[in-house]
Amino acid sequence: MPVPLSDKPASPDVSLVPRVVSALVLAPLAIGAAWIGGWPFALFWGLAAFGVWWEWTALVAVSAARLVMFTGVGALGLALTLAATGRYLAAVIVIALGAGATNVVAPAGRGAWVGGGVIYAGSLLIAPIVLRHDSQLGFIAIIFLFGVVWTTDILGYFVGRVVGGLKLWPSISPNKTWSGAIAGACGGAAVGWAVAHVVSPADASHLAVVGLVLSIASQGGDLFESAVKRRFGAKDTSQMIPGHGGLMDRLDGFIVATTVAALYGMVRSGLDGPAQGLLQW
Repeated sequence: MPVPLSDKPASPDVSLVPRVVSALVLAPLAIGAAWIGGWPFALFWGLAAFGVWWEWTALVAVSAARLVMFTGVGALGLALTLAATGRYLAAVIVIALGAGATNVVAPAGRGAWVGGGVIYAGSLLIAPIVLRHDSQLGFIAIIFLFGVVWTTDILGYFVGRVVGGLKLWPSISPNKTWSGAIAGACGGAAVGWAVAHVVSPADASHLAVVGLVLSIASQGGDLFESAVKRRFGAKDTSQMIPGHGGLMDRLDGFIVATTVAALYGMVRSGLDGPAQGLLQW
């Protein structure tokens, strides 16, 4: 269940140790799933999408959570099967239909929120699978995304604490600063530059810009999730991950970044080589 907002200021030091421990456990699992690919990778992100959907439902549709949740689970389950077998357009259509169905069964005034949650969780489900499907560069594309999002988070957290300064958006996320946001964006660009020297040094400028854009997308995803939580009076979406809160609290930036990355890769290289479109100019 969501953790309610508190009037007591949070101490950033309290959650640092469990935050690090959680990252040391979850990061190898995510990297291992990406290395294996195929169904294990699809199931890994399918489970993550189910968890995000459960948290979203509990957050925005408490009075009808069970009916709404199972309607969305059905859509996500079918979309998982379709995406894992390469039928991406069909998976997207199922997610759209699932958003409409949950809208119908949602409590009054919550239909748009509930339907949006299916699309939100569905993006987390489909986008990584699309990128990893590229047999030549899929694994590198996923590692690139991890590197950008994680570096953005780490630099944003520590630079924001050490340097401080002007708040980024205090009414939405009181602890985030412009110094942390700029450091995170620079870190994303640096990850792109570094990955380019593994994939294709000639693409260093391109990937630095892509890393910068994905870092900004990740930070936008973080702010979006913070705004949703504040709209519904929650501090965290659950207590599933020590030091982070819920899955949404951990994956908010990745959901937006991976969706932007997959769309960009598909626009440039189609469904046959989205990772190539992302990584190579």
